[in-house]
Amino acid sequence: MALYSEKVMDHFMNPRNVGSIENADGIGEVGNAKCGDIMKIYLKIDNDTVSDVKFETFGCGSAIASSSMATELIKGKPLSQALELTNKAVAEALDGLPAHKIHCSVLAEEAIKAAVQDYYKRNNIPYDSSDFPDCESCGACEAVH
Repeated sequence: MALYSEKVMDHFMNPRNVGSIENADGIGEVGNAKCGDIMKIYLKIDNDTVSDVKFETFGCGSAIASSSMATELIKGKPLSQALELTNKAVAEALDGLPAHKIHCSVLAEEAIKAAVQDYYKRNNIPYDSSDFPDCESCGACEAVH
C-alpha cells in the first residue's frame, strides 16, 4: 500500500490556490515547531462569503496538500461554513493521511480559523473566542507573529 493517496500526491504536485492576496481581508499564520511546517492563509471576503483564498506553506508534501485541499473546501462558502471545516474533513477529502502526518491537516484547519478570526478583529465583528483555537493550550500549532 502506498504511503500517500493519489489525492495527496495530486494536491502536493499540483497545489490549488497557491500565493498571496494583496489587501487580504483576513490572514492566518500558524506553525508546528516539532516538524517546522508553517502555513499562511489569505482570505478575501465578500458578503460574508470566502470569495477567494490563497495559501503559502513551508513544509512537507502533506502540509502542502492539506493547505491546498482546505482552500478548495472553503472557497465560495459562507464564513460560517469555513469555520466548520475540521482537520478530519481535510484528511478525508485527501483520502487519508498517514497517522504521523495528521498534524498537517490540523494546521490547515487552524490557519483558516486564524484567518477568519483576523477578519473579525479587523472589522470589529463580535465573535465567540471559543470558536477559535487557543494554540498555547492545544500544542498542535503555534500562532506565528
